[in-house]
Amino acid sequence: MGRVMREHIITPNRKQITFFESDAKYTAYGGARGGGKSWAMRTKLVLLALNYKGIQILLLRRTLGELRENHLFPLLKMLAGIAVFVSTDKEFRFPNGSRIKLGYCDNENDVLQFQGQSYEVIGLEEATHFTEKQYTALTECNRISGSMEYKDFKPRMYFTCNPGGVGHDWVKRLFIDKNYRTNENSRDYFFIKSLVFDNHFLMEHNPEYVDTLKALPEVRRRAMLYGDWNSFEGAFFPEFDYEKHTAEPFMPDKNWIKFRALDYGLDMTCCLWLAITNDGRIIVYRELYEEGLIISEATKRILAATPKTETIRYTVASPDLWNRRQESGKSGFEIITKNGMKRLQKANNARITGWRVMREYLKERYELEGKPKLTIFRNCRNLLHSLPLLRFDEYVKEDAADTPHDITHAPEALRYALMSREPMFIKKSVPFTSSIYNFDSASPEDDEYESFIKY
Repeated sequence: MGRVMREHIITPNRKQITFFESDAKYTAYGGARGGGKSWAMRTKLVLLALNYKGIQILLLRRTLGELRENHLFPLLKMLAGIAVFVSTDKEFRFPNGSRIKLGYCDNENDVLQFQGQSYEVIGLEEATHFTEKQYTALTECNRISGSMEYKDFKPRMYFTCNPGGVGHDWVKRLFIDKNYRTNENSRDYFFIKSLVFDNHFLMEHNPEYVDTLKALPEVRRRAMLYGDWNSFEGAFFPEFDYEKHTAEPFMPDKNWIKFRALDYGLDMTCCLWLAITNDGRIIVYRELYEEGLIISEATKRILAATPKTETIRYTVASPDLWNRRQESGKSGFEIITKNGMKRLQKANNARITGWRVMREYLKERYELEGKPKLTIFRNCRNLLHSLPLLRFDEYVKEDAADTPHDITHAPEALRYALMSREPMFIKKSVPFTSSIYNFDSASPEDDEYESFIKY
């Protein structure tokens, strides 16, 4: 008995038709909420799969949850009786040999899994959630695969996007500002602006959604309702200047005070080593950035990366390490100190205040020598990569966005470090001490010392 094909009747709006018809090398669609971006992307890729035998298509979202909700479930419904979904490979296979593979890039390096693969078409949903590095890596995979029958087909990428997000700058540069670099051809880039008012289905069945967008805070309203790419502020730290705030590594003076800052997570351990110069400037001179470490392993890695001849005054760490863990009943503090790291200090986690302090360090100069108050050695690649990518939180003014999470670890550790140099009241609670502790006589050498006093 032959396969029974289902018939779908689609009624795209004018902007979506333009998106379907585009064969530009790079086509971006959207710019605001409610423009029907996800439906347009799914439908475009399905049409390509049905019309070109053997075409290889890759559809990406930043996270697995977004991929499942926005594309997997709708595609399962749309393609029932048309294509077979192979769950082990996360792909839809069509009778004509075409394939739509689904993927996500939760961490920046997840994109490397696609290197060496060939896809005639790549769809990047919510492109502003991807970093420029991820986008660039994917362009290397956008080529003829060899399984496609139409050798004159030109590989292409399709993007949907809204203003804001970690990729705001590169998407805006290419598709809005049209500010092209050497070897970027202006004819390759095509942008279709679509607003909620262009989505006839939504306007007919849920017109109240427009009122929802109108009720947003002003900056976000301009972006999400009207597609204003200039409404979102750019880099969270525009003060950061690579030429001014970085230096080639050198051996820090042995008399400088040295300390560490730790932001721990099983997904990523970030530890920074910092030194205070004789004139009060701070230098970040070493980093450890490694994923998948349990606390005891992270502690051993940090201690192994610290030369025996190097005196570390203290290590300031994320406050959640003082919480007891369900699996062991012990806190991260206990595990770290048991594994040999002493003088652990709980970080002041006041986010907005901490970001303000960082901003002042980046702004402040020593007028006589023209040196910045904060210098980062160029071997601290992850910190230098992450700082320029931080963006403003879309809802909390003056706070940094906490997504994508993989770029937040190093800036968080730096925030802990700089806040530890600001005078604060002593925190009068000491874990694992049954007797009354004499804070007046506390010193940096005491394991329980947790103040934020400058040394």
